[in-house]
Amino acid sequence: MQIRDLIPWGSNKGSEIAKSDQGNPVFSLQRDVNRIFEDFWKRLDQPFGAFGRWDTGGPRMDVTETESAIEVSVELPGIDQKDVDVSLTDSALTIKGEKKSEQEESKKGYHLLERSYGSFYRSIPLPSGVDADKAAAQFKNGVLTVTLPKTEEALSRVRKIEVKAS
Repeated sequence: MQIRDLIPWGSNKGSEIAKSDQGNPVFSLQRDVNRIFEDFWKRLDQPFGAFGRWDTGGPRMDVTETESAIEVSVELPGIDQKDVDVSLTDSALTIKGEKKSEQEESKKGYHLLERSYGSFYRSIPLPSGVDADKAAAQFKNGVLTVTLPKTEEALSRVRKIEVKAS
């Protein structure tokens, strides 16, 4: 008998065992638990920014459309108004920002210096009919709100359709 005969991954014996356990509920549970732990550790390997963890690649954002405008609301906690850049083209609204912080502390026996930096860039495609000349942005309590009014032409194209019961 050789040592590889004792190790399941050293021969084809392990694959035969795995195939025979496919219908076993305990085997299925073990596989699901293993997958949950693997997903958990993969998430911890992803980078954390100065803003905290953003799964979407940027800050939380709401885009809503009313009858007269498109409104974009972005949560930017801890960012100053001067560190936010908003630009508008014919087809997209772009919001950029960055946050820098530095903390320095010196006491007897140690010196602490911490720096953190994070930035984001979001570009939102816009439908036709946005009046770029009347766009407005307001920054209040860490929330940026951009209002993009619709053009008169876009407002006039809206037509109500009556819904009939059959």
